[in-house]
Amino acid sequence: MNDQLKGVIFDVDGTLVASNDAHAEAWVDAFATFGYDDVSFDRVRPLIGMGGDRLIPQVVPGLSDEENPGKEIARYRQKLFLNSYAQQLSPTKGARELVIKIKEAGLKAIVASSAKKEELSILLKAARVDDLLPEATTADDAEESKPSPDIVRAALNKQDLPPDRVVMLGDTPYDIKAAKAAGVGVIALRCGGWQDDRLAEALAIYDDPADLLAHYADSPLGQAESK
Repeated sequence: MNDQLKGVIFDVDGTLVASNDAHAEAWVDAFATFGYDDVSFDRVRPLIGMGGDRLIPQVVPGLSDEENPGKEIARYRQKLFLNSYAQQLSPTKGARELVIKIKEAGLKAIVASSAKKEELSILLKAARVDDLLPEATTADDAEESKPSPDIVRAALNKQDLPPDRVVMLGDTPYDIKAAKAAGVGVIALRCGGWQDDRLAEALAIYDDPADLLAHYADSPLGQAESK
């Protein structure tokens, strides 16, 4: 990372909104609805953070989100999530305050999420940052979802930012892999449910946005700003 930080890329699920368990539950329900009753929460949960196009064949080899029944499962999962699970979501601790701090520091801010636009809009509202983060790249802006770097690269291009002057905030190893492939360092947050050994390639690891904010001056964000 270059000393002169210019921008921050935000993941949303698990980073700004506590949604990872809800996503896993929606997938389990969707698979069961189409006869895949043996798909368990424990099977799906470690895959949350990658796009549905990658998750489906990981859970049931041979299925694809481009052909039925995988396509129907993906559509039903989204409908179920938006109409049921999304209504119960809450922000991660300190999410709004951290975004405000980053914007007050004069840094460009943009979202890079594997969610589709309709879903992302609801997630940002649940995180209570929809008014703070108008710029976003979604699954619609990328050929491949995370852990592919496509979405991160799209965010860099949209904000005209060089990767060595950007930090991404994420909560999964898929965020780290995607950002690293795009030349961007990651600050990882444990609030997404991942253990430190799976986040080890991050620049630093904090419990949640509030923890990062409490240690802001000593974080990669604060250190870059002070130089």
